[in-house]
Amino acid sequence: MESTAQVRPRVSTNHVRIGTAGWSYKDWDGIFYPSGMRHRKLHPLEYLARFFDTTEINTSFYGPLKAELAKLWCRKVAAVNPRFLFTAKLYRAFTHSPIAVMEPTSAATIRPTDEDEARTREGLDALATEGRLGALLIEFPVSFKNTSLNREYLDRLLRQFIEYPRVVEVRDSSWNNAETLADFTQKNVAFCNIDQPVLGRSLGPTEHVTAPIAYVRLHGRNYDQWFDSDNRNDRYNYLYKQKELEGWKERIENVAEKAQTTYVITNNHFESKAGVNALELKAMVTGKRVPAPPTLIQKYPELRRFADPAQDGEDPARGDQMSLLA
Repeated sequence: MESTAQVRPRVSTNHVRIGTAGWSYKDWDGIFYPSGMRHRKLHPLEYLARFFDTTEINTSFYGPLKAELAKLWCRKVAAVNPRFLFTAKLYRAFTHSPIAVMEPTSAATIRPTDEDEARTREGLDALATEGRLGALLIEFPVSFKNTSLNREYLDRLLRQFIEYPRVVEVRDSSWNNAETLADFTQKNVAFCNIDQPVLGRSLGPTEHVTAPIAYVRLHGRNYDQWFDSDNRNDRYNYLYKQKELEGWKERIENVAEKAQTTYVITNNHFESKAGVNALELKAMVTGKRVPAPPTLIQKYPELRRFADPAQDGEDPARGDQMSLLA
């Protein structure tokens, strides 16, 4: 029987970029990354960019990204994978209440400052100047609901950062309506299609395209730990099964038919489950087997259905000879 990874793709996959949310996790050492990689003076991005052509910057959510760091990251990926693009999360001062764990986030509780904007722009502009900024992700929590005040705030925020390719992630289903989609289309803003535990009125899977770029984020389906765990890593300790990914493969293909560029980001980062599922989706969408870090296949043998261990001396992103541990 022909494997899933060998089925001819339904749409052109040249402009579908699949990668992980973040790359710098201690629990990826010896799983996605070779053990002791940092001691070999190999930057994680130099390794990650050999398997993916995008990744989502998460640190920009916790604080404005420094321009010097953004430029360094651009240099690291440029030498390995010239077509690599970053997406970046907007600083949470613009999208979350300062005490979001204690109060709902709304237009009345979000309090960004002029300094927040100035510092945020420094990092984003550095990425954009290098030609490496694929999208700015504006992520709101589930408590940010579709009210008139929140719509007004979002409209101001979208104008504030109008020079960047903007993507809005909302997690409450009150935003999933024709009016919102028409408004995003008129503003040239992408609606983020997400996978998350569907609890109460939380947003279920969608396949909306409202701008030239489209965006998909898979958070996992860890229902038991989504709100109750004291450790935030528990929320993202979820490995998608092949059958679950097949549903998203179809949605991604539907989205890619309408968008110029589609970003697919796996956020179930615990012990690089995001790396596994991103590689599986890459194989499923392209219809081709993909190279994968040997240590990742050792940890998750089910990945062998879609991937082969990348050999030392092989650079899977460029197809030339370059040591994986050089």
